[in-house]
Amino acid sequence: MTTATESPARAPGATAHPAAVVTGIGVAAPNGLGTEAWWRATLAGESGIRPLTGYDTSGYPVRLAGQVPGFVAEDHLPGRLLPQTDRVTRLALAAGAWALAYAGADPAELTEAAGDDGYGLGAVTSNATGGFEFTHREIRKLWTKGPQSVSVYESFAWFYAVNTGQLSIRHGLRGASGVLVSEGAGGLDAIGQARRTLRRGVRLSLTGGVDSSLDPWGLVSHLSSGRLTRSADPAAAYLPFDTRATGHVPGEGGALLVLERADTAAARGARPLGTVAGYAATFDPAPGNGRPPGLERAARLALADAGLTTADVDLVLADAAGQPAADAEEAAAIEALFGPYGVPVTAPKTLTGRLYGGGAPLDVAAALLAIRDGVIPPTRHVDRPDPAFRLDLVRDRPRPAPLGTALVLARGHGGFNAAVVVTAAELPTAESPST
Repeated sequence: MTTATESPARAPGATAHPAAVVTGIGVAAPNGLGTEAWWRATLAGESGIRPLTGYDTSGYPVRLAGQVPGFVAEDHLPGRLLPQTDRVTRLALAAGAWALAYAGADPAELTEAAGDDGYGLGAVTSNATGGFEFTHREIRKLWTKGPQSVSVYESFAWFYAVNTGQLSIRHGLRGASGVLVSEGAGGLDAIGQARRTLRRGVRLSLTGGVDSSLDPWGLVSHLSSGRLTRSADPAAAYLPFDTRATGHVPGEGGALLVLERADTAAARGARPLGTVAGYAATFDPAPGNGRPPGLERAARLALADAGLTTADVDLVLADAAGQPAADAEEAAAIEALFGPYGVPVTAPKTLTGRLYGGGAPLDVAAALLAIRDGVIPPTRHVDRPDPAFRLDLVRDRPRPAPLGTALVLARGHGGFNAAVVVTAAELPTAESPST
């Protein structure tokens, strides 16, 4: 059995692959539109958790949510797309455009330069709920006005894969693409799958996840899980690893990343934010069979995939369920990996709520920017950390620290676990070209 500072090494003779580097980030979050705006708000402790707006919530037991404020779709999308898109797809299209702009990557120019008709570019995203608001509106029309009133766009606007499809159409991304549906773990699974496509010939992939399902039917769907907090205080509602934890706050938004092969990114002069060095996924065993949860194993496998050990990790971005039993499982996994108080741990999602398929990619963005700026974003609102969880939880304010490697953990309802290791990018030099 491995110790708290050991992890299996990469198998001798394993095939070396070109590094997968992140060159762009696009964020649509409850506490910030745009990557740098969100990052400033996160470091400043500005919360996006507020009373839910858009309809009367007085009859619901949950009235708080992390909604993306100030997003006017007409300001970001051509008018022809508005009738055929749900809010979730509009947020994804905006975030995708911002990520490509951040990366300085114009898909049309990249396609022309390569002469491959766009087959070297792809999109792999995660989505947990599909276009809820759109489909519920159209179903209401079906019930009240008849089938002739239902939009033809209902045929795809509801679908989990619609974000991937609309992103690929808008930007000419004709290469290997897909969608991953594994709830909160899905964003990391999408990034892992995008990295696989790079190894198989894709040069650039737009990846990550965005979710939005906070309309009345969506809220009821979340309520049915039994995992939402009933707290009415935005500053005391979502409290992972706290003695007062009673569940999570639902949210919308997420992040999309531009993932590229390091060699092709260097060839076009891109400056990487970091490297996706490792990824793994596991599935929890059936309840009651005596086997341990799979989160720790996912982390060890991701580190092995990166050729690193736990001693190399400078920061953990926790899944942070906000439920006592689930928090205890995650705290135990982190302690088994690193020992008690062995590594800084944070969960900036306390400022946004849980964003389902969009939450883990937002944590990857936080990890990359933390490495870039040498600062750990704090876990806000957790004023009474449970002493049973022996975690070095970064709270209250940002913690300056030299950072080179971060481990991002995520879990999805039903037993999904995923882990991603991101590292500082090694910038290419004339003497040492990127490979």
